[in-house]
Amino acid sequence: MAKAASDPKKELDKRTLQRLKKVLLKEREEIIGEVKQNFESSKEMGQDGIQDIGDEAANIYNKQILLSLNENERLHLQEVDEALDRIGNGNYGICEECGGSIGLKRLEVRPVAQYCVPCKTKLVKIKSFTLKPK
Repeated sequence: MAKAASDPKKELDKRTLQRLKKVLLKEREEIIGEVKQNFESSKEMGQDGIQDIGDEAANIYNKQILLSLNENERLHLQEVDEALDRIGNGNYGICEECGGSIGLKRLEVRPVAQYCVPCKTKLVKIKSFTLKPK
């Protein structure tokens, strides 16, 4: 459904694209570092000698928290990788819904953005409407 951006003035120049790619690569590095650190922390939990039931329960709870953080980080890493793929195949900055340009301000705030502001707003409204209990 995506088509090439129609207004060449709105397309990203090479310098801006390289700058945003560096931001995404740095974000990717930080996520991987956090995941490794969380993994190491979860391995160390509960290895400090004899524990009572309360300590063991607290350690299990903390491990679950760390694992859920890893899931969020995994999803964010996937978004970053998809954005880097879009840069590689020339689709970065093009809305996946309407094919128009995603504004530079939006990309600077959210470099992983897949949709322009109007399309994202529309999609959020549709999603919130379909999730409302009957």
